[in-house]
Amino acid sequence: MILYLHGFRSSPDSFKARLLAAELRARGDASQWLCPQLPASPANAIESALALTKRIDTSALTIIGSSLGGFYATYLAESLGCRAVLLNPAICPSRDLATMLGSEGVFRASMYHSGEPFEFRHAYLAELDALAVARITKPRRYFLIVAKGDEVLDWREMVGHYPRTRKKVLPGSDHGISDFARYLPEVLKFAYGEL
Repeated sequence: MILYLHGFRSSPDSFKARLLAAELRARGDASQWLCPQLPASPANAIESALALTKRIDTSALTIIGSSLGGFYATYLAESLGCRAVLLNPAICPSRDLATMLGSEGVFRASMYHSGEPFEFRHAYLAELDALAVARITKPRRYFLIVAKGDEVLDWREMVGHYPRTRKKVLPGSDHGISDFARYLPEVLKFAYGEL
């Protein structure tokens, strides 16, 4: 089973989520794909993801998380003992997102793929801090893909946070890993326990 967690203001309609879903459909594995719309509240996002995993054998679960979804995937992999593929994961999102809050302590925008209103509140920073994993416990459960060309997050911080994991450091690319199709076969091999 693959559970995909999208990033900040993103959705199941993101490029990587759609690419993965299409590949699983082509393999006849559409029933092995979960990709929820995550709420803005980190605590609620984790609660939603955990609810989806209640009836799943977590030894056969791989969580793929992009950006903020990678931060969530780390917390869940440590909690559930499953594998995780992290795509340009956020390391300290409370620090990074605090800079976006306005004078009212709220960040208001629209969702990237739907245009729906999106609101991130100051109280969510503490929720993020409560989910932070200071040190991963089993590096072999992780596959890290980071882009040196990430224009949002520092690739060196990502690499430093996940020592001794399987990793692929891309010399260029970008935060969204727009060339993700190139890495899809390796991601799925890891997800299926073949690497």
